[in-house]
Amino acid sequence: MVGLREAFPAEVRHRPLDREELLVWERRHGVVLPEPYRTFVTEVADGTDDGPPDEGGLLPLGEKPDSWAVWEADCWLSPVPFDGTALRLPGRPFPLEEEWQWEYEYDTRHSSPLHQTYQHGSVLLGSDKPGEYWTLVVTGPQRGRVWWLGDGCAAPYADGPSDQPGGDFLRWVRDWHVGQGWWRAE
Repeated sequence: MVGLREAFPAEVRHRPLDREELLVWERRHGVVLPEPYRTFVTEVADGTDDGPPDEGGLLPLGEKPDSWAVWEADCWLSPVPFDGTALRLPGRPFPLEEEWQWEYEYDTRHSSPLHQTYQHGSVLLGSDKPGEYWTLVVTGPQRGRVWWLGDGCAAPYADGPSDQPGGDFLRWVRDWHVGQGWWRAE
C-alpha cells in the first residue's frame, strides 16, 4: 500500500471503510473486491478529492460520478437508451474480455452487452469527463483490471503495449501518479 499512499496525500483522502462496512457492501452485491483495491478502500481511502481520474479524484465505493445520471451518449447505438439512474450490479458478470468499439457495429444484438458493459461486474472509479469513465472489473475473466468506458468504445487499461499484461488498479494509479500511460501530456 506504500505506492498507493504516496499517490494520494492524506489531505485528499476520504475516510477508509472499516472492515464491517466493506463486508456488508460485498455481501449486498455478491462479490469480493479484488486486491489491491479491496485493501485500499479499508486502509488508505474510500475515495479521494484529487488524483485519477481527472474530474474529482476516485469515487467512494459504489458511487457514480455526477455526470453518470445525465450523460447522453452520442454513440450509444442501442434501441434502449442509457439509464444512468439504473441500479449497477457489480456481482453480475462483466461481459467483455477485449476492447469493443460498437460505434461502428450498430446491431440490435449489441443492446444487451452494451448495457451490461456499463452496469454489470464492475465498480466505478471516476470520470475524466462526461461520457468517459474508469471502472474496475470485479467479476469474470477481467477481474482486477481497470477498463475505460468511452462513448462508442470500451477498452482495458494497458500500461504498455496491448499484448502485455497489466492494467490493474495499482499500475493504473502508479501510471497516473508519475504522468505516464493514458495521462501523458500530448
